[in-house]
Amino acid sequence: MAKKNLTLVTEFLLIAFTDYPERALPLFLLFLFIYLITLLGNVGMIILIHVDHRLHTPMYFLLSHLSFMDICYSSVTVPQMMAVLLELGATLSYTRCAAQFFLFTFFGSIDCYLLALMAYDRYVAVCQPLLYVTIMTQKARLCSVAGAYIAGLLSALVRTVAAFTLSFCGTNEIDFIFCDLPPLLKLTCGDSYTQEVVIIVFAIFVIPACLVVILVSYLFIIVAIMRIPSAGGRAKTFSTCTSHLTAVSLFFGTLIFMYLRDNSGQSSEEDRVVSVFYTTVIPMLNPLIYSLRNKEVKEALRKILNRAKLF
Repeated sequence: MAKKNLTLVTEFLLIAFTDYPERALPLFLLFLFIYLITLLGNVGMIILIHVDHRLHTPMYFLLSHLSFMDICYSSVTVPQMMAVLLELGATLSYTRCAAQFFLFTFFGSIDCYLLALMAYDRYVAVCQPLLYVTIMTQKARLCSVAGAYIAGLLSALVRTVAAFTLSFCGTNEIDFIFCDLPPLLKLTCGDSYTQEVVIIVFAIFVIPACLVVILVSYLFIIVAIMRIPSAGGRAKTFSTCTSHLTAVSLFFGTLIFMYLRDNSGQSSEEDRVVSVFYTTVIPMLNPLIYSLRNKEVKEALRKILNRAKLF
């Protein structure tokens, strides 16, 4: 039975990591280090793509936007996480919590769409190489990225309105690092069926829809690679996709674990570990993945470093 005379929540208290105050400072320093590496790596990737003309291709155009999204995505959550650690808890107003949820959903959705677009780019490059220049034109690139931003905006707007028209009552404590959907749903009371259906439907249009595009693209890529007669040719062609596949596996793997599963019986500790991974670690790893496993990026970086030595 629902409890009577429950107090409506007007602000939220983030209490993640407060159970272990002795870990607060080491964790703060760790997250600060990760955040600085994230900013340095992604800003460096954007600058590298901008200054090296060999990287002025559709793939790296999309990668520059992915790096920008990773900066924004991480900046929405990591500073808040560090504030929680320093203060052993942080109070957020209803409006600020909604704004954080909107921005996190906005940037995260665009990340999904960009990774799907990058998979399509690899499909065209491998399966239709002679038509690559005519298909992936500058206009097509700009329109596809603009579409990703618009779709991300609509998705974030609908999900935020649906989430924050729910009734929150009783405790206002969120045992989490920021205002995300799973911990917010634990605070709801009353009938929330309609809003939850809307949230789930729009989640289907982001994560599973993008995964379908990625899986279908790589299915055609694998078929095309298997038709290459030499093993060396197959390995060389597939190597152009390994960085993207690694980024996709890390990002979508954690999102699926977090959002497309039954949350009943799951511990807050488990949710926190997963959320830390996809909000802090993955944005830091993406520029490393694309630089360490990509010949063009390594050559461009080597060229920039050689120029710096001359001065």
